[in-house]
Amino acid sequence: QVQLVESGGGLVQTGGSLRLSCAASGFAFGGYAMGWFRQAPGKEREYLAAISWSSTSTYHADSVKGRFTISRDNAKNMVYLQMNNLRPEDTAVYYCAALVRFGDRNGFYEATDYWGQGTQVTVSS
Repeated sequence: QVQLVESGGGLVQTGGSLRLSCAASGFAFGGYAMGWFRQAPGKEREYLAAISWSSTSTYHADSVKGRFTISRDNAKNMVYLQMNNLRPEDTAVYYCAALVRFGDRNGFYEATDYWGQGTQVTVSS
């Protein structure tokens, strides 16, 4: 079956870095754009970043632009989110998802039903 499994979360101090990984299986990973999302307690889900199947196009939300970078390795069926200069407001559960499409200059995306279970990121002050 389709699986997306996030890992790499944890507890870090303000200003620290984490690299999240998402391992995909059970579908044609190389044929899909991929995205990262997060949801903090009591908050709506937030769209963070997306990358095309070929890595030629990316999107990063204003809230994380310059700090977070999405990347992927199709040979390994992996997508990554490098997170630098973390802030307490980055505390959330982070999810990866396969996308049907996205806009590289705006916040548009269309997600598939393929989502991971999430990994917790906690940034302490």
